[in-house]
Amino acid sequence: MLVTFKTNAYSDITLFGEPAVSLLKMMGQSGNVPGAVMAEDVPAALASLRTGLAASAAAEGQGNQDSPEPSVVEEDEADANPPVALHKRAGPLIELLEAAVAASDNVLWNEY
Repeated sequence: MLVTFKTNAYSDITLFGEPAVSLLKMMGQSGNVPGAVMAEDVPAALASLRTGLAASAAAEGQGNQDSPEPSVVEEDEADANPPVALHKRAGPLIELLEAAVAASDNVLWNEY
């Protein structure tokens, strides 16, 4: 599943389903797709998302993800791509929410 976030104030953002639902829940939403946040509720959703991401990063010890300690990697895992951290996936969504706040616009999301 792919989830696309839309607002008139910013380009559409598409995220994979599981990270999108996690971010929606951090925003204080139910995680249901489709859904919407009305313009007057977007600032609170953005603040909740930032708080949730900070708590998630602290809980997972991602504060210093850019310089991980070296580890022994099996040959099969050597070619695997490391997973993208949720706080990095959230960057474009945060920008979309900031633009929606600035323009006093609604934010919608739907499955595509």
